[in-house]
Amino acid sequence: MSSKKRVAVIGVGTMGSQAMWRLAARGADVTGYDRFAPGHDRSAAGGETRIFRSAHFEDSRYVPLLQHADRLWGDLQQETGRELRRLTGCLLMGPTAHQQMSTVLQSIAEHGLDHEVLDADALAKRFPQFRVEDGDAAVLDRHAGFIRPELTILSAARRAEELGARIHRYTPVREIVPVGNGVEIRTDGRSERFDAAVVTVGPWVNDLLPDLPWEVDIRRLLSAWYVPTADDWFGEERPAFIRTAPTHCYGLPSPDGVSVKLGLSRALHRPVDDPNRLDRTVEPEELEIFTELIRRHMPDLNPDPVRLSVYMEGYTESSRPLMGPLPGAGNDNVVLLAGFSGHGFKLSPAFGDIAADLALDGSTPQPIDFLSTIGRTAA
Repeated sequence: MSSKKRVAVIGVGTMGSQAMWRLAARGADVTGYDRFAPGHDRSAAGGETRIFRSAHFEDSRYVPLLQHADRLWGDLQQETGRELRRLTGCLLMGPTAHQQMSTVLQSIAEHGLDHEVLDADALAKRFPQFRVEDGDAAVLDRHAGFIRPELTILSAARRAEELGARIHRYTPVREIVPVGNGVEIRTDGRSERFDAAVVTVGPWVNDLLPDLPWEVDIRRLLSAWYVPTADDWFGEERPAFIRTAPTHCYGLPSPDGVSVKLGLSRALHRPVDDPNRLDRTVEPEELEIFTELIRRHMPDLNPDPVRLSVYMEGYTESSRPLMGPLPGAGNDNVVLLAGFSGHGFKLSPAFGDIAADLALDGSTPQPIDFLSTIGRTAA
């Protein structure tokens, strides 16, 4: 691989900033394009915190990728000198018989992950901020915690620039045109030729690539912050948490020790017809499900939020992301990363590294066969 291979990264957000860092670290000539600027809150990366976890309750095949991401989180923090991730643990709670409880224990056993199983009595005693129901149990993933999304994107993008990359801010890409053994990137003001391109445009994927053979469902997600009325939320242990049922939700005590952030799963959010016209106004009726969650499971939270945030995420039918060559491009020099279905941020350094592998070498040693676009059935 020539150190002078020219690679464009379209979208310098969650995945694009990491791809730029990994490409630049390997000596590529990297140019990024973003319709806003790294760290903006108009896509999928806002909201102050995201969950990092080692155990995976959707599919145990993610665990080796999480372990690769874990190493790279350490590298990025060391290179930038910023605390991008803090390990506080993560509780997965729900009915013992729920499928996700079984899957997370399978992934833990398969990969020997550091964890603790808590029955309902132990959960209620150790974490009294949660109201426990009959049949509940919890798994505490010890090597887990929270990530700072906006700071992470800014830091990865800045590190890429320190390594020689360039970023065209406030420059939306209008067209990606395969040309011979390369690709041409067209914006409103210019076109530029590259050897390869990595497409990481998040919720704009359907706009930029309208002929994509898979559906990426763009959803409007809402995060809400609530102030505790008791001290239990900010004791010695402050784990992130996920509840599987009856309503799938997640949450993180805020780093400043003031509030608790709550979020919901895909099915509970509205579709987005046009990512350029995201409705950022939250109506009172949208908070009813949060109010019920607090009443049922977290009664020591004040039921009226002190902060609200709206952003977007892309989901595939299988909830597995699309990673690999863009079909129909005429060559393998356009690499697509899309549809991370709410599970991408914790894995983003690994996915950025894989994007660099694919753009520079045409393959990756990482185990992504179950995510690859190659041979994947269209929606």
